[in-house]
Amino acid sequence: MSSKAKRVLPTRPEPPSAEQVLADVRGTHPADPVFLPPAEPRQDRGPSPGSPSPTRQDTDADKRERLYRQSRSYVEMNQRLQESLERLREQREELRQAGAALERDILEMKQKAF
Repeated sequence: MSSKAKRVLPTRPEPPSAEQVLADVRGTHPADPVFLPPAEPRQDRGPSPGSPSPTRQDTDADKRERLYRQSRSYVEMNQRLQESLERLREQREELRQAGAALERDILEMKQKAF
């Protein structure tokens, strides 16, 4: 039988609290690409030759539409993040339980060996 040094792995740190995550998010720069909605290709390439130029009302409507799409994108992204958070919490708990079961099994094997 060969002797091998026992490796001791460091304990995994606890995940950050919601308050810590929010503080981190609040401290980011507004132009951080993570928090910008994905760029949508413009469908309107401007007025075609010979057509009347857009009015102020048209540009306001375009702005409202763009803001609406950005808001929808944000809400959808937020929902996906909430779902991911819940899945990660469930996986974390499963891993914690698996780790505890593994520790028990190792302890049981050690007791049987001696």
